[in-house]
Amino acid sequence: MSVGEVLVALVIAVGLAGILVPVLPGPVLVLAAVLVWAADVGGTTAWLVAAVATTFLALGAVVKYVVPGRRLQSAGIPGSTQWVGAGLAVVGFFVVPVVGLFLGFVLGVYLAEHRRVGAAAAWPSTRRALGAVGLSILIELAAGLLAALTWVVGVALT
Repeated sequence: MSVGEVLVALVIAVGLAGILVPVLPGPVLVLAAVLVWAADVGGTTAWLVAAVATTFLALGAVVKYVVPGRRLQSAGIPGSTQWVGAGLAVVGFFVVPVVGLFLGFVLGVYLAEHRRVGAAAAWPSTRRALGAVGLSILIELAAGLLAALTWVVGVALT
């Protein structure tokens, strides 16, 4: 492995960590690293690897919203509750670095559900929303890992 490939691997690793701890734009870092590698290596194989990695990350970006959103809808959690959770997640991100995103989302969903259905039913809805967030992270991580694996195969082929 060249020094450039080691640096690309490090950026991909940071991107994968950014998916798990949403402080960094994980998928963007993974994609940028693969594209830089493809531009550096050049050739059909490198650009094909970049295209496949891009496809995995793009599909992951779409699926990470569609699947959990449908699960929340089927569980009876309205979009308004999800928007309140997202709004407080953004606020939480700036108030409490790193974990504030999760804390804000949970608090937002709980407060919106508490107002909508009362205290007794708010916590089960919040747990379902947490499960959806976990599923969303797993979907995005799977897409990132597939993109990283695609890059590893590309390195081996070039």
